[in-house]
Amino acid sequence: MQAGLPHKQKGAAAIEFAIVFMIFFAAFYAVVAYSLPLLMMQSFNQASAEAIRQTVAIDPATAGTGYTAQVKSTAVTAVTTVVNKWLPTALNFSSSNVNVTYAGAGNLLTVTISYPSSNLNSIMPFLTLPGIGQVPNLPTNLTATSSMML
Repeated sequence: MQAGLPHKQKGAAAIEFAIVFMIFFAAFYAVVAYSLPLLMMQSFNQASAEAIRQTVAIDPATAGTGYTAQVKSTAVTAVTTVVNKWLPTALNFSSSNVNVTYAGAGNLLTVTISYPSSNLNSIMPFLTLPGIGQVPNLPTNLTATSSMML
């Protein structure tokens, strides 16, 4: 061994790469994993607002005694139509995820979409990363609500 020459550090680059790769992978996975729930929330907000807009077109005078039922039916149909246009069937979205409350003319119509976030496990895995926890860390239900006085 010659004096004054530094010792070679074999494998140091591989260890540094492994550490940096884990950090970048965690950040990339978080971006990808949170994109779908955020997209779903935007869609649910738009769908509930669209349901409210479509119920405004129902004339209370012509609907007769079935006005409340027709409003609820129209709202549920509007939500399921908007959401099912793009959401895969593997995510099991149905009309049971839609709750419409309305007590008749002059009252508040509320359309609430409540989707269990556990259904997302069927198309994307939830990872538990050391030091970070579960990714994505979502609430029990993804919920969107729109309301309007009819």
